[in-house]
Amino acid sequence: MPSLLRAALALLLSLLAFWPLAQPAEASLFHFEGPVPPDLGVRAGQLASCGSPAHCSRADWPVNDPQAALARLMPVVLSMEGVEIVETDAGYLHATATSKIFGFVDDLELFADEQAGVLQARSVSRLGDSDLGVNAQRLERLREALDSLD
Repeated sequence: MPSLLRAALALLLSLLAFWPLAQPAEASLFHFEGPVPPDLGVRAGQLASCGSPAHCSRADWPVNDPQAALARLMPVVLSMEGVEIVETDAGYLHATATSKIFGFVDDLELFADEQAGVLQARSVSRLGDSDLGVNAQRLERLREALDSLD
């Protein structure tokens, strides 16, 4: 291994060794934010579909009261590491989730669809071709929390 590469790797590893485990996301070692997706928000009563399941996950969860379900999930969303609420408005929530070390930003949306009786959920990465399943795991955690709150 060339000495310059070895030195850079040693520096990175030493930085990671002293990185606190409970560090807030805004203090990530790196920060790869990326542009805000243009398709965020509710359009024609729907959250956007996922262009690629490799970096996006979308679900509709049938619930008796979508507004109440959204309200019950708010503390769960706030408890997720690196999550910051960006907007809440009339049955809609937009939050960002920033990864701890690299600072990758994902957008999380929840929409209380009263007409269909579902809580729509979408989580999408701003950068990269693959999220390694992070967005699907985020939505699964929310679905499990929603099921346990009933």
